[in-house]
Amino acid sequence: MFQNAGEKGRRHADPADPPRARANKRRGHGTFDNDRPPVVGAVGRDSGPVRRRVVGYTDRATLEGFVTGATVAGATVNTDEWKGYGGLSKVGRTHATVCHSPANREWARDDDGDGVREVHTNTMEGTWTGLRNFLRPFRGVSKWFLSQYVAMLK
Repeated sequence: MFQNAGEKGRRHADPADPPRARANKRRGHGTFDNDRPPVVGAVGRDSGPVRRRVVGYTDRATLEGFVTGATVAGATVNTDEWKGYGGLSKVGRTHATVCHSPANREWARDDDGDGVREVHTNTMEGTWTGLRNFLRPFRGVSKWFLSQYVAMLK
């Protein structure tokens, strides 16, 4: 998830660099530097725990480090097809993907034909909705304190 979070509460000393008037309209993958800090997460479908962390970037090294710390070896990790997840099978995780691209629009997939769609990211997407709903009453958060807000949500 990429959360709009800027410099709320920080003084802008440079008049040539005013704060944004309304929201961050940047599209695509965010970074901590462009005021759209990524929040990565993992949820255990059977075990139940949810883990979230604010990171600076969504590159392969960062994502692999988070996944290996949040899951056990041999776990099945369901993701979208973002290239940062490409090396998960090399770090001892079974990796299944769904494609959200406009050309394919696959949200869930039944791999074994039993009528149950095993491969999906809906569980994690639901936790992102919960996080956004939790943050909404604050009317914007500072990227410097976003990790503390994320830690408050259970």
